[in-house]
Amino acid sequence: MKSFFRLVLLALVLLVVALVSALTAMRFAIHGREVAVPNVVGKTAAEARRIAEQSGLQVAVERQYYSASVPEGKILSQLPPAGTQVRRGYQVRVAESLGPQRVNIPDVLGQSERAAELNIRRRGLEVGTVADIQMSGTPADQVLSQSPPPNASGVSVPRISLLVTEPVPPQAFVMPNFIGQPLGSVTLALQDAGLHVGSVTLAAQPASTEALTTTPTPTPAPVPQPSPASMIVSQNPAPGQKVVAGAGVDFEVKQ
Repeated sequence: MKSFFRLVLLALVLLVVALVSALTAMRFAIHGREVAVPNVVGKTAAEARRIAEQSGLQVAVERQYYSASVPEGKILSQLPPAGTQVRRGYQVRVAESLGPQRVNIPDVLGQSERAAELNIRRRGLEVGTVADIQMSGTPADQVLSQSPPPNASGVSVPRISLLVTEPVPPQAFVMPNFIGQPLGSVTLALQDAGLHVGSVTLAAQPASTEALTTTPTPTPAPVPQPSPASMIVSQNPAPGQKVVAGAGVDFEVKQ
């Protein structure tokens, strides 16, 4: 019995040793693929890529900024910073210097969005964020504001963001029910609401028994016309539908 327990204990010890060895080997394997990020600040983009490749890393130029202190083409900053432990194949993101600002910021206020974009790109600048705003009384598709402002100096990013006006949607109404009301009063109500009367037609009148039994006269009867006193029997758009200012409303009336 004692021999059996010794064998079980020995097996457990061997299992623990195997697990510890596996974990240690895995840890060394993981850390063996890690490298320290080199310092590429102050290098050119080509030099930064060459230095990073020696450590099994990659370099991506994500941003460009004006700088009065760092020459054009040199790396301004990097992420992750130098000395950080990363896995091989990791991409180091850098910002590149454009040197001192040499381009004047154009004045695109009052221009259309398209004209402003052409004006900006013609100077070698980029269009940044374009935001839209609705302003009554202001023409649509017009640059209302820009950042940086015209002729700004000390700009860090070669990018201009724009605030552009967009059309103000027409005022909307819910169509009321005009059925059973006289055409004259409804016309005035529509005018007050910024709408107008469209087409007005007379509802077909059923033929009377007298008209069917009597001999028709050779003289045609005058065609009746709608009048302000005509009563509305149907409308288009129908009651409850949404309409915009300036829309027309068609009516069918009876005398």
